[in-house]
Amino acid sequence: MIPVIFAAPRLSENASRMVEAIASLPEVRLGVISTDWPEHAPPATRAAIAQHWRVDDVLDRAQLARAVKEVARRIGGCERLFGAYEQLQVPLAEVREALGIDGLSSHAARNFRDKARMKDVLRAAGLPCARHAECTSWAQAVQFAERTGFPLVLKPVAGAGAQATYRVDDGDALTRALELLAPSPSAPVQVEEFITGDEHSLETVSIGGVPVWHSLTHYHPTPLEVLRNPWIQWVVVLPREVDDHRYDDIKRTGDDALAALGMGTGVSHMEWFRRRDGSLAIGEVGARPPGAQITTLVSRSTDTDFVRSWADVMVNGSFIVPERRYAVAAAYLRGQGSGVVRHIHGIEQVHQEFGHMICDARLPHLGQGPTGSYEGDGFIILRHPETAVVEHAVRRVVELVKVELG
Repeated sequence: MIPVIFAAPRLSENASRMVEAIASLPEVRLGVISTDWPEHAPPATRAAIAQHWRVDDVLDRAQLARAVKEVARRIGGCERLFGAYEQLQVPLAEVREALGIDGLSSHAARNFRDKARMKDVLRAAGLPCARHAECTSWAQAVQFAERTGFPLVLKPVAGAGAQATYRVDDGDALTRALELLAPSPSAPVQVEEFITGDEHSLETVSIGGVPVWHSLTHYHPTPLEVLRNPWIQWVVVLPREVDDHRYDDIKRTGDDALAALGMGTGVSHMEWFRRRDGSLAIGEVGARPPGAQITTLVSRSTDTDFVRSWADVMVNGSFIVPERRYAVAAAYLRGQGSGVVRHIHGIEQVHQEFGHMICDARLPHLGQGPTGSYEGDGFIILRHPETAVVEHAVRRVVELVKVELG
């Protein structure tokens, strides 16, 4: 048996899928650490867990280390310790090193987690990314703005995705953002130039530091633009032509970035930009699987279970390269107005026009409150062998569907 420990803040829907995927691998005996009680998990998830240990704070290294020791004692050791939550990567790496468990080093984990440090590493390696500064005071942020000019982007150094991210176009907007973020030595703020261009993601499977497979998506528009405009329903497209030569430059750049940051074995998620002049710029890189249903898009594009493929990579260092069969796209449905969901318009028309292409859907339920996220309050995922057909269909979906709040 292979004793494996998986850590997650909660036994959420996504974490439960991962737990079940890991446990489904041959010869795996799985322990789980979380802040949830196992009784709160679905029956299939509970059945997959050989030993559960609850902690008050899964991000606390001391609690995490104690839990790993206790779980390992009960399942016959620990050969693999990992999780998918962005904020967990450094504590997990530190515990692995303290207990002699193989995996991503704490040095590399900090390269991925600390966004200012990440950009320092990338720029030192000659890789394209935004000018930036880690600011622990208002004065530092204002000085950077004076040197660089507007527009700028501000976000917590320890943030993830577009959480608490602000675009500022002038001095007044900078003041408002700094009031909200309150930079300090204990809570530094990343300030960087705003990159104009089209935003994308790049997913890479690496085995022993060697990239063995890539996937990518196109964002329409950028998540930050979606957050600034509550009426926009975000779209993510995974084209079938991922292996086309037009993407060779970002794959090379992505591979170089992973090497500079210290990627070992796992799945990484990079957000990157194609500037108006065709040049590239790296946004951020996470040493973890993507969110925002992108794992589902990959699964549907290849007729595989990409979550289980990730589990196989993490446990066995093994990955079977799948065939790309479809283009896939997700339309993220966002409530318009204020209050809770009162009506959902356009679903019948969507089914009439594209019912044969819908492979996954989660509609907002009546009475549901808005999430406030760029991922919205529900989604519809479509697939087809031709990318152009999927792109047309997903644009039509966000035109037709309106989630009315009131």
